[in-house]
Amino acid sequence: MKDIYLTKDATGLAALVETGEATPDELLDIALELTAERNPALNAVVHQQEAVARSAIQSGLPDGPFKGIPFLMKDLGAEARAYPTNNGSRLFADMTWGYDSEIFLRMQATGMVNFARTTSPELGIGPVTESQVYNGPTRNPWNTNHTSGGSSGGSGAAVAAGIVPAAHGSDGGGSVRIPASSCGLVGFKPTRARLPDGPQAGEGWGGMAIDGFLTRSLRDTAALLDACAGPDLGAPYAAPPMPCSFMQAMGKDPAPLRVRYSHTTLSGGTLHPECIAAVDATSTLLAGLGHEVEAFNPGFDLNVEAMMMAWTKIVACGTALSVNGKLGGSPLDPTMIEGVTRGAIAYAETVSGADYLAAVNEVHAFGRRMSRALVDCDVLVTPTLAAPPAVVGQFKPDNDDFVDYRNGPGGVFEYSPFTAIFNASGQPAVSLPLHWSADDLPVGVHLAMRFGEDAELMSLCGQIERAAPWWDKQQSLVLGGVRTG
Repeated sequence: MKDIYLTKDATGLAALVETGEATPDELLDIALELTAERNPALNAVVHQQEAVARSAIQSGLPDGPFKGIPFLMKDLGAEARAYPTNNGSRLFADMTWGYDSEIFLRMQATGMVNFARTTSPELGIGPVTESQVYNGPTRNPWNTNHTSGGSSGGSGAAVAAGIVPAAHGSDGGGSVRIPASSCGLVGFKPTRARLPDGPQAGEGWGGMAIDGFLTRSLRDTAALLDACAGPDLGAPYAAPPMPCSFMQAMGKDPAPLRVRYSHTTLSGGTLHPECIAAVDATSTLLAGLGHEVEAFNPGFDLNVEAMMMAWTKIVACGTALSVNGKLGGSPLDPTMIEGVTRGAIAYAETVSGADYLAAVNEVHAFGRRMSRALVDCDVLVTPTLAAPPAVVGQFKPDNDDFVDYRNGPGGVFEYSPFTAIFNASGQPAVSLPLHWSADDLPVGVHLAMRFGEDAELMSLCGQIERAAPWWDKQQSLVLGGVRTG
């Protein structure tokens, strides 16, 4: 059964459970065995809760689309009583929750079997997963000298390595799409508020953050989004209704679209040649599918830098709020948090209430600028990142200068210049595994559409997957095992 497990996505495994060809306990045994075999090289799976998983199976799993399928939750958010968390931080190590979040309850209702959490950078800061609480970095299964991304880096590594077919993530500035690009996976960020945030939060990071999933197949992503979408009770706002389900959208080709691509960042910055090659190959594919393909020209300065600086202020204030809430008035031992987190707290102290409100206003103003830029464009195609996956240590979170770490030369925004744009605008965006570099590292392609057009974006993704399937490439890693650098 282990050989079969490694050749199936979550939907395929669920079909085996439904017919009785596999049992939830049997699949959990395999997932635990693979964790023992593959996780030591990755450092991606933490807080294993086998007893909780076995108890859930014994008590009777819900009859959802993923009944009996082993699953992993990010070690940040997805609050659940039975699953302790570190939030990626020594300061929060082994913290427990007194309630179950709505996103967790919806995931549980699919019938999946959660048995552990996956690593995250401290409080979700950064495009890599290298937090001291895990005693080492999380590594990329395609080449362990490279990062699996962040902040859902543990989920990306675990799914790409075949430990589980799908895992939970969250995305406040690319944290699902960055590991999807780095690990050769599907990472879909839906429109703002498409997924629930409650009960304890109305929104995350000024409306920029949202949950999501890392999967190897598009149909798993579609089914998970269908199962979890919709506002929770008391949500302050909701995404526009969709004309059909994600699964229905995935199965039908879109009408011819006006596709626009970019060979630079949206500020005119340079991209790695492999990233340009990924965009060109995708543009050629889309033209062959009947879409109108042209270079992107917004016609005015989007002023991405202003939005990025505003977002840096919002994240700094959110980080300080989390740390101060945990301390409850007690003094902070600076060795308990990363340098970047110390820097965020120090920077937040310089941000006034008026500064914070101005930053939120700038983020929403940027969303309006992006909407104007896409009036004559149905889908924008870029690489997900400006370069292939970084080497481990390149973005180590030990820089006490928070602004420099994120906005400075060689910083986070140079490496990830596209993803946060669509957290700010709230638009749906996806990273698809459509390119691998000459040295066999994944290079994701990023596609984004207008606010609320999740179904149209999913239809385009389905058309692309049918025309240029990526499953066999992923299987070369899943079946061959982690590749050490």
